[in-house]
Amino acid sequence: MSKYYYLIAGLPELSLEDNKLNYTMASFREELYPELSKNDREIVDLLYLKFDNKNLLILLKDKSAELLQLGLYTKNELLSLIDTVKFGEEKAKGYVPYLITFLDNYFAEKYEDQVLLEDVLTGMYYEYATQSSNEFVKSWFEYNQIINNLLIALAGRKHQIKYQDHILGSDSISKQIRNSSARDFGLSTVLDYLNSLIRLSDEEDLVQREKRIDQMRWKWMEENTFFNYFTIERIFVFLLQVEMIERWLSLDKDEGNKYFREIISSLQNEVQIPAEFRQNK
Repeated sequence: MSKYYYLIAGLPELSLEDNKLNYTMASFREELYPELSKNDREIVDLLYLKFDNKNLLILLKDKSAELLQLGLYTKNELLSLIDTVKFGEEKAKGYVPYLITFLDNYFAEKYEDQVLLEDVLTGMYYEYATQSSNEFVKSWFEYNQIINNLLIALAGRKHQIKYQDHILGSDSISKQIRNSSARDFGLSTVLDYLNSLIRLSDEEDLVQREKRIDQMRWKWMEENTFFNYFTIERIFVFLLQVEMIERWLSLDKDEGNKYFREIISSLQNEVQIPAEFRQNK
């Protein structure tokens, strides 16, 4: 019997249309995270690290700011990391390596003014996550990066905005999205979902469009863990789905339409694609 049989058997079935949640990412962290093995915690940690990315950028602007509560590191731990790297009195230990690299470069002023720090840090995060030894987790981050990059490129083309610098990754598909002028980026024979995504990008109802894209992600997760019954992959997907539902529960249709319209308005008026639109996941 799988070591996670009872844990997973006790988790509720989820649907993207759920209008309430018995579990949240926070409650999972408090109640069930301690039951995972050390190696499996490191896999689940990848889902929480995105909050540390945001918190680190917040603290670089304002050390007294309130932080998102789902990160792996406390405010004091992140402040200690910042000071350790900034003043270089000792080597930072106990942190994921890309956070240290980012801060090293940041304090060495290696990032040009026009570079968006969120893009840089998100790119490092995806590079770190796609090195996972778990094949499903690696595939999820690769898939999600492709989806995000395609949405950025399609929006950039539609609104005649230069988007190439916002495409993350140095792999062949990222390079193709960044450099191709073909309608399908020359990838329709490589990505079986590409034409569907292109059609969805033309959806006028922006909330509906976003929901359908999330449905694509949901379907991909289910299909790629079909035979993973009581494994860490199933737990990973459960948390991804919880996060997705939490996001939708916090956004009703009227507020959502206003939110996405503001993003498009920003796209039309700004040279750079706004942070909310770029790497949402």
